[in-house]
Amino acid sequence: MEFQKIKNNEEFRPAPQFKKLYYIYLLLVIIFGVLTWYIPVLLFAPLKVILGLSISIFAILIFVSYWIPKYYDTILYKLTQSELIWRRGVWFKNTGIVPYNRITNIDISQGPFSRYLGIASIKIQTAGYSGPAEGGGRAEITIEGVEKFEDLRELIMGFVRSKKPLAVETYEEEINLKILDELVKIRELMEKSSGN
Repeated sequence: MEFQKIKNNEEFRPAPQFKKLYYIYLLLVIIFGVLTWYIPVLLFAPLKVILGLSISIFAILIFVSYWIPKYYDTILYKLTQSELIWRRGVWFKNTGIVPYNRITNIDISQGPFSRYLGIASIKIQTAGYSGPAEGGGRAEITIEGVEKFEDLRELIMGFVRSKKPLAVETYEEEINLKILDELVKIRELMEKSSGN
């Protein structure tokens, strides 16, 4: 993703390296999660077991290899003046809207493979998110596969700084209602006393 192309109300996707990252993860799962037990099975198991496992593993690998680009194609983000909108999901579609005035924290996460590929994830936490806490809170949304992640974080923080936090807006409304209520009471008292 080229950061300069991100404009207000325009959809954008993760960088193409994001697909490579998922293929790297797939390769690691094959090497450390499958081959560690599959090689002994090849050496010692009966032919029927070997064939059954080989066909199953091959089918899963084809499925995941097909799923990675499909998943990448479904990921979309959009920055508007008031909120961040996201969509993703091949079979189960997920969509969300995060208003800037609810954003409390923006973190950047980058593992060794992401660093090698020059991408990172931006994790956005919001006020009132009710998800389980994991090491200081779980992100409500993660913008994945961002090349110029520092610039994008600053762009989003610019939107956040220009909006009042929701708690402040609610508090101000509450105070304004109390002031209005007191003014009405004062007016009623003044009308009573002037009417006497």
